[in-house]
Amino acid sequence: MKVLVAEDQSMLRDAMCQLLSFQPDVETVLQAKNGAEAIEVLGKETVDIAILDVEMPVKTGLEALEWIKQEVPEIKVVIVTTFKRPGYFERAVKAGVDAYVLKERSIAELMQTLHTVLEGRKEYSPELMEVMMTHPNPLTEQEVAVLHGVAQGLSNQEIADKLYLSNGTVRNYMTNILSKLGASNRTEAAKTAEEEGWL
Repeated sequence: MKVLVAEDQSMLRDAMCQLLSFQPDVETVLQAKNGAEAIEVLGKETVDIAILDVEMPVKTGLEALEWIKQEVPEIKVVIVTTFKRPGYFERAVKAGVDAYVLKERSIAELMQTLHTVLEGRKEYSPELMEVMMTHPNPLTEQEVAVLHGVAQGLSNQEIADKLYLSNGTVRNYMTNILSKLGASNRTEAAKTAEEEGWL
């Protein structure tokens, strides 16, 4: 199998690539240091599996996942991360991720995951499934869009203009958001949503 590893921490990336290259069924291991570089590599090279970290500069692993599933859906995508944020997991599942697992696993376990996805099956870390079930995202898509505006420092009127809504509608959304997140103001609400991986 041909594998691409996208990871921004060079020591981790090098170690994972070296361990993978020692595996008898891995022919080629390509590297990328962020999501944008992964997309660039996949625009030129054919691989069976892309292993992506979530939080990377320029483009995240989630953005790379979304691009892969739209442009080259035959490539299997495995996200390997330290983050148990339910929002990241939810977004990855919606985008069609093939496996979403935590980094603290052995190379033998990772190889098992790679074989699982090549057989057309999905694999999600049980810890993440538990977090997702006990901590679902309470926000609607429109509320998330409003909070994106808040995170960018936009006023209610600017958010209203951007989303083609009235100022009053944005204020209503903000009231619902504050209530759902138990936040006392819009900045705190955006921070909470970001920490949960919902933005």
